[in-house]
Amino acid sequence: MRGFRTRRRAALLCLIFALLPVLTGCGRTNVPYEAGETATTEVPFGTSAEAVSGAAGEGDGGEARTGVTGSMDLQYATQFTVDYLEGGCALVTVGGTDIFLVVPEGAEAPVTDAAVTIHLPLDSIYNAASSAMDLFVQLGSLDRVAFTSTTLANWGIPEVCVAMESGALRYAGRYSAPDYELLLSSGCGLAVESTMIYHTPETREKLEDLGIPVLVERSSYEPEPLGRVEWIKLYGLLLGREAEAEAFFADQVRQLDSLDITPAAEQTVAFFHLNTAGAAVVRKPGDYVSKMIALAGGRYVFEDLPGADENALSTMNMQLEAFYAGARDADVLIYNSTIDGELETLDQLLAKSSLLADFKAVQSGNVWCSEHNMFQKSSAAAGMIRDLNAILTGAEEDAGQLTFFHRLK
Repeated sequence: MRGFRTRRRAALLCLIFALLPVLTGCGRTNVPYEAGETATTEVPFGTSAEAVSGAAGEGDGGEARTGVTGSMDLQYATQFTVDYLEGGCALVTVGGTDIFLVVPEGAEAPVTDAAVTIHLPLDSIYNAASSAMDLFVQLGSLDRVAFTSTTLANWGIPEVCVAMESGALRYAGRYSAPDYELLLSSGCGLAVESTMIYHTPETREKLEDLGIPVLVERSSYEPEPLGRVEWIKLYGLLLGREAEAEAFFADQVRQLDSLDITPAAEQTVAFFHLNTAGAAVVRKPGDYVSKMIALAGGRYVFEDLPGADENALSTMNMQLEAFYAGARDADVLIYNSTIDGELETLDQLLAKSSLLADFKAVQSGNVWCSEHNMFQKSSAAAGMIRDLNAILTGAEEDAGQLTFFHRLK
């Protein structure tokens, strides 16, 4: 991981070299240019930092000036980086390709096409990535989110439901078809999108054409559970609450480190749902869900899944016959309710596929369903792992109602 970050930081330095000398003037008056000259480096939006090369700026004496004063300390997250620049600006890279220049209130933004500029403060955010909302809540900044792409009926976070009922948070259309006029008239300063936006690139292009920066939330691609939680640091930067973000993340690390995990005797677990085509959709090995199962003391049944490295998605489809072969003898089945809603009974599960009746976990009654809020509560890695351990050890009978899972009757 350190090697990956080192390579990416080196690439970012290439980008910063290409933007100089204007980057080093962030927060100060820029050096004047003669008529007809320009301070911009023409690099299209979406160009990866790795692709930016050459044209290194040189300071007096021929030495290159980077303007970098430090970088955000990230322990687990791999899907974003932050480099701090002179004058208070920050350069954020998401997914290795999307580059943002974050400019604090009162600072002067460098004139460049090489990065999308996000001006702070942000007080009218359109959040179309449900997993990010919990992090806004934990930062005490839900009031900075004005719009959502999720209807009230589909939210499982109490604070969000209250905000929508009061009108403080409004539905502004699906991620693929937002109410552009509403967003524009309300001064929306940032659209946070899930990776579903990649399926409708024209929506992202329209938002950007209207001057609304689009940040694609990629926390679900983090291989470590705490990597997903660590995205709170990025939102802390964007909301001016970095100290609160650091404190929250440190507390989550302490909670996870202090969990008393009861040995689960190598209980095997399959985590899945069935799509409308009749295929089983499973998490890939190395995904943060499979990592949580391991941290809870269990073993994910598809830890050696062929073809898992073919793309960057965190899930993959399996023909039901292949799923049957791999998960029939699993000790525990957990049905993912995110796509088609929660199940309450085994009969509802078997109505989706009678083939599941032969599964060991179905016959023993050890089948569970994730609660509606599991993937929306992105900050609660320690609690999810605690629940999983209770399921694996049978301690759920004494622990009362679990927070993120329930047994199918």
